[in-house]
Amino acid sequence: MTPDLIILADTIHTMDDPPLAGPEDSQHVQAVAISGGVIAAVGTRQDAGQWQEADTQVVDLGSATLTPGLVDGHIHPVFGLDLTIGADLSSASSLDEVLALLQAEGRHDDGWLRGWGLNPNAFGTVPLHRSVLDRVTGDQPAFIRLFDGHSALANSRALELAGIHGRLEFDQASEVVCDADGVPTGLLLEAAAMELVQRHIPQESFAQRKARLGELLRDFARSGLTGGHIMDHSEESADLFHALEAEGELPLRLRAAPWCMPGSDEESWKELARSIGTGGRRWSIEAIKLFVDGTVDNGTAWLYEPDVRGESTAPFWPRPEEYSAAVRYFASRGIPTATHAIGDAGVDHVLTALESLRHEVPADVLRRTVHRIEHIETVPDDLVARFQGSGVVASMQPTHCTHYSLADHTDNWSTRLGPERADRAWRCRDLRDAGVTLAIGSDWPIAPFEPLPIMADARLRRRSGKPDQHPIAPSQALTARQALEGYTSHAAKAAGLWDISGSITVGKRADFTAFELDPLTTSPDEFAASSVLGTFVDGQIQFMLERHA
Repeated sequence: MTPDLIILADTIHTMDDPPLAGPEDSQHVQAVAISGGVIAAVGTRQDAGQWQEADTQVVDLGSATLTPGLVDGHIHPVFGLDLTIGADLSSASSLDEVLALLQAEGRHDDGWLRGWGLNPNAFGTVPLHRSVLDRVTGDQPAFIRLFDGHSALANSRALELAGIHGRLEFDQASEVVCDADGVPTGLLLEAAAMELVQRHIPQESFAQRKARLGELLRDFARSGLTGGHIMDHSEESADLFHALEAEGELPLRLRAAPWCMPGSDEESWKELARSIGTGGRRWSIEAIKLFVDGTVDNGTAWLYEPDVRGESTAPFWPRPEEYSAAVRYFASRGIPTATHAIGDAGVDHVLTALESLRHEVPADVLRRTVHRIEHIETVPDDLVARFQGSGVVASMQPTHCTHYSLADHTDNWSTRLGPERADRAWRCRDLRDAGVTLAIGSDWPIAPFEPLPIMADARLRRRSGKPDQHPIAPSQALTARQALEGYTSHAAKAAGLWDISGSITVGKRADFTAFELDPLTTSPDEFAASSVLGTFVDGQIQFMLERHA
């Protein structure tokens, strides 16, 4: 063995499964050797002295902690470029704050006023209506995205430019919300409705988008990420990634999943299937993303019983059997699927569709193909039990709970569901205790992407750094190891990559994250506020924090 690189650290958590015991446990592993982008040896500092050759680079991280590279299980970097233009409203907690931020933003060069991250809780008892925007926009069109990414509020001028004058029919469960007289309120639910306005907004140049995406990916690396599961894809995404790779390596690995939407047919499914495996050096298309519902907050989730407003009873696919047929098409070809399902009826339908595969897809194909459900925000005991032994992966976002719901159920999500269903919030621990693989992520830009606060929130069940907040369903708190597994070993299993990544094991990819503090022994609040010291992908430094003695 002639290693290219040796990394030394006082604490190295290998995240092997099951955890290593004896002389090679994390108390003794303090050295990793890398050759050709692959882990060549794991051992002690004394071992490292024997591995080192004249040309070997040595990085001594001192008292730091090294783990497998962190991977966000659910992100939207390219799609997020559209969702993060204009005023950032995510911090606004009142209507006055929302309007002040929009007034400060002013008119863009393209003539539009835009904002994103709007939490409907900020409106209080005031309805989400175009007239509220009209107060501050005058004659300029305005398009404000809500935090869930599934809805937007347009002002009167924007509706006029888009030619929206009443209700419309869509192939998917989208809606131009109208009042009792059939007049649009400005609230647009789901992609097809939002696109009616968005197509009239001037687009950024390719160069602008490439620059923004490049900086975002560097921010991901600086936060500790070495990879991400992208839950969307488009031709523009491919063009942007190719353009960035023409200038150098991406700072993290990206695994994309293009959307399969209602109204599609077998010919379009075939086209999606052909894209699997295509990509570049550090990015590729590896799965298909589907939706069976929308969100609780805007009344488009799929629940067994209506929410308190009589909403959230319709599936995203008007004919759910067509969703099941699409899943069967991809699964029979060994193509992984990831389905957005938030409400109990939605999760039930996805589980039923996946359970039926065992009778229709050859066993060897099923064994090597990972299918997963994204979000899973409210489910009863029997659905948790159905995950057990099914092989279906859960992919969840702890900060959706801690940022947008409250322990006293006064938030919009909880109020719509009522106390019984709100008490079933984000059952991360119950799924883990049932033996389910649980990938953790941010769903950026729906919530911040920094992984350290997300892991802390998963343990606290409240926002890190806010000890006065009451935890939300505290019995669902993850252990420190479970939270780290969600970004390492379980993230690898959720992508079907456990044989080549997710632990510091000889023969696996040399992707690592280095921490100032130990994620397994540091208190959650302290860990959330600490620093990431560096990231490595393929045994190459992607980011290293400058430290002063």
